[in-house]
Amino acid sequence: MSKVPSNYSQQPGHLPAASSVQLKVSRPGWLEIIVGLVVLAIVGFVGVSQLKRLGLDPVVYGLILTSWTGVATLTAFAVAVRLRIRSLNAFGVRPVSKRWLLIAIGVGLVAFVLKGLAVLGWIQITGNTNNVQGVYAEGGSSGVLSLVLATFFIGIVTPLGEELLFRGVITNALLGYGPFIGVVGSTVIFALGHGINIVFPAAVVAGLATADIFRRSGSVWPSVVVHVVFNLPTIPVMVAAGMG
Repeated sequence: MSKVPSNYSQQPGHLPAASSVQLKVSRPGWLEIIVGLVVLAIVGFVGVSQLKRLGLDPVVYGLILTSWTGVATLTAFAVAVRLRIRSLNAFGVRPVSKRWLLIAIGVGLVAFVLKGLAVLGWIQITGNTNNVQGVYAEGGSSGVLSLVLATFFIGIVTPLGEELLFRGVITNALLGYGPFIGVVGSTVIFALGHGINIVFPAAVVAGLATADIFRRSGSVWPSVVVHVVFNLPTIPVMVAAGMG
């Protein structure tokens, strides 16, 4: 656990610390980060590797995968919460004003535009146009129901799970080392978790936007809203473009 400055409780988005004893359990730390990422790796990556062996129909497989990230991150978050603190409030799950939610919508729209520019820049630099998320589009390409389900999983469930884990646990813990480490450090972890591919620059944009709004608001809900706005068009756009 890092040393926290004496004025820490006065800064926006930071948890109050009434005493040194309370401070030890007032926010997640490295234990929650490591365990959360290990659980994510086990449920996420190992689980997907086992799914590949089942020989499922491409649409069914795609739909399962659209939900899998949300399931894996929610599971990892639940385990992290149960380790020591067992208080959702300490993980940023706390009420926030409507003003912050409106700001989050605007930030999400700006981030969505920047995502497109970042991806174009990545393609220009690397020449890599391989769409690693095409399998998600396959899950949403079998009619209205599959489109709605895939959009719900990618646009709602995934942002909720990823924000609870990456912002509520990881950004939250790293903010104990200052805003730069908290925002940039958690963004790097988040982006690397998506792999070094065409999704990487988009993940960097999403990570910076959601981590900073979490830091400023002190609540995970604005970052969830940013992520929802950022992700929601993904499946419809890919299906319309015939990427599945």
